[in-house]
Amino acid sequence: MCKECGCGNVANTRLQFTAKGYTPDSASAIEKNLLGLSGVLYVHIHAHDGETTIDYDPAKTKLREILTVFDSHGVQADI
Repeated sequence: MCKECGCGNVANTRLQFTAKGYTPDSASAIEKNLLGLSGVLYVHIHAHDGETTIDYDPAKTKLREILTVFDSHGVQADI
């Protein structure tokens, strides 16, 4: 745990789901946009089968913000 900011004391949420409509470019863009959100700590996307994993802090980033990123790239996140 970080003594300065307490980052090791965060209750993260992990989302694991399948999304439809990825292209290699959209998967890369979505990953970059998600990691730009303040509470998103980890993103891993398999564009070929849609398998997606996201770790985030719901106190900093709301699920709706995450889903908006998918919507803006025309990818359907089945959560």
